[in-house]
Amino acid sequence: MTRFAIGGDALAESLIAQGVDTIFGIPGVQLDPACDALYFRKDRIRFICARNEQAVTYMADGYARSSHREGVGMVVPGPGLLNALAGLATAYATNSRVLLISGQIDSWQIGKGDGVLHELPDQTGIIDKLCKWHAMATKAEDIPELVAEAFRQLRTGRPRPVVLEFPPDVLAAPVTPDLPIPGYVPTSPVTPSPDALAKAADRIAAADRPIIYAGGGVRASGEGARQALTDLAHLLGAPVVVTENGRGAIDADDPLAFDQVAFRTLRETADLIIAVGTRFVGSFGGALNTNGVPVVDINVDEADLGGPRTEQIAVAVHADARLALEGLVRLLSGDSPQGEANAPAASAAARPARPDRAAEIAAARAWTNKALSQLDPQRAWLDAIGRALGKDGVFVSEYTQIGYAAAICMPRHSPETYIGPGYEGTLGFGFATALGVQAAAPDRRVVSVSGDGGFSWTMQELSTMRRYGLPLVEIVFNDGYYGNVRRIQNGNYGGRVFSSDLTDPDYMQLAAAFGIAHARAFDPEELGRVLERALASRTPTLIEVPVADFPSPWNLVHEGLPTPPALPPHADRVPRPGATA
Repeated sequence: MTRFAIGGDALAESLIAQGVDTIFGIPGVQLDPACDALYFRKDRIRFICARNEQAVTYMADGYARSSHREGVGMVVPGPGLLNALAGLATAYATNSRVLLISGQIDSWQIGKGDGVLHELPDQTGIIDKLCKWHAMATKAEDIPELVAEAFRQLRTGRPRPVVLEFPPDVLAAPVTPDLPIPGYVPTSPVTPSPDALAKAADRIAAADRPIIYAGGGVRASGEGARQALTDLAHLLGAPVVVTENGRGAIDADDPLAFDQVAFRTLRETADLIIAVGTRFVGSFGGALNTNGVPVVDINVDEADLGGPRTEQIAVAVHADARLALEGLVRLLSGDSPQGEANAPAASAAARPARPDRAAEIAAARAWTNKALSQLDPQRAWLDAIGRALGKDGVFVSEYTQIGYAAAICMPRHSPETYIGPGYEGTLGFGFATALGVQAAAPDRRVVSVSGDGGFSWTMQELSTMRRYGLPLVEIVFNDGYYGNVRRIQNGNYGGRVFSSDLTDPDYMQLAAAFGIAHARAFDPEELGRVLERALASRTPTLIEVPVADFPSPWNLVHEGLPTPPALPPHADRVPRPGATA
């Protein structure tokens, strides 16, 4: 029999009513009433217990971004919440639908500064700037409506994390068995205004050489957005440049698909840029260099239609990416339903044929391949991973020497198959996030790459991987350093390296201690073979790849930065055990 007696029960039932079937978290005293309620509902909601709260929000993020569902985390207040904030900030940066449930101290003690267990001076104030919306329950009977509002916020407009705080006395307070529990909260995406869409279509119809710049908003828009983007690109014959967060918005095998670095050459001949679901700013702020080309900007967040982009925007369309793209395809193809705004110039039939862009696209492809050739060592490893992973597998990256290259040249084929940390660049992100991805899709192939530096943030989650039988493959590229930090110290500070060397464990012994399958690979071909076996085994696996220094990606990742001097390698190559150097 399911108990329904206290606020914790109301919370559990409210989550179930919104479709939640998995919570990532760590139990603790302020959450006891909620955890006890979940005990009675173990057949309806799964609780995956992490070993550090930082991993909780990463897992929830991975779950959300790979499944187009909400990811839910639960942590105690104070230090538990603080540990979870790196993952919360990453979810904010990457537009991820994460609900973080945070405990609080007893409501009558909040703000008194008595120094009770897990008290923070202003926990609510800390949360405020790191999420889209938050609230604290003050009465048990309010819990169902608060949960419903949290999910409305997650499903409306720009997807970003939300936080609910629950004092333990509220969770333990009695509720009546007939307390109403709102059902699933459906929402409608932001619809473009007919006038703005018609203006955008007219501007696009008048362009001879438009290009499309697609970001994470296409991914977040869900089913149909990728097809609409592809349809628009082929209708216009327009190359599509994808950002890191937008990788997979168009199939990488599509002849019009380009990596982000290609924007630097495509803008030279373009007469219009169609930006879809992207902040459209550089890595260190400020507007992207458009070479003076006007921009049609489509974004679900009005705030991202302003700021440093204002002078570039010819037409701004506040809308969900899918709805805007589908509307443009209708207008530009002349297939608009009766009554939809459709200026004559917007129809493809109303303008002469665009010039043949085959030579332009071929030249851009050649330029891009030449530019990326400086990363051929990293690309060899990424190609090996991609072949083993297949088109439908999920690649989870963090900012390692391999990860920076992956952000600009890892081919992916659908929006949910590439997951990265976005502008936060969080170390420790990859492995824990991949656990959430695998929990959401237990039958999919999932591979995470980390450096030995970043892996140390969440390596304890090998325990979680083993406990729940999550069959992802974690690849640790081990150079013995914070490699990117060391590169900057060598290149920009005259070789004055400072605290960037690491003392690492024996990763094979570490994996064995957790009961995890393990292997080493010393070259891309060997990694491909080892990885294919690991993925086929459906067994949690750790692969270590000892590496030396890689070429710098900086001038490709961050436009305007010069290529730094070559590093003095710390090893000419990585010898196999027993081999002579």
